[in-house]
Amino acid sequence: MEIILAKKQQVIVNYKGFEILTDQPEKAGGDNAAPSPFDFFLISIGACAGWYVKSFCQQRNLSEEGIKVMMKTHRNHEKRMIDNIEIDIKLPQDFPDKYRDAVIKAAGACTVKKHIADAPEFSIVTSK
Repeated sequence: MEIILAKKQQVIVNYKGFEILTDQPEKAGGDNAAPSPFDFFLISIGACAGWYVKSFCQQRNLSEEGIKVMMKTHRNHEKRMIDNIEIDIKLPQDFPDKYRDAVIKAAGACTVKKHIADAPEFSIVTSK
């Protein structure tokens, strides 16, 4: 992964052949031209949970139609950090009841969530 410090508050990440632009909101000196790095962090959690729900349905030949995965964050104002992430899997009326608990478990298997729960160590170095 290569991280490029671009114009103003923008940072570009080259990763697996993708060029991913990040920016900061205008109030932080950016142009709001792309999601912020922290936004991508949150996006990765929601997308991961959504993929696990999708995979669960596909493996059981269940229709994905009408399923919506919603995510809300709740902030601890004293710490100025998120202290709760709520993932709500909105299922259609005809979704089989016998799979409701299992689809919750599937979303909970998200690898991004697992890496947050068992956080890696960080090593930050300089080199020339």
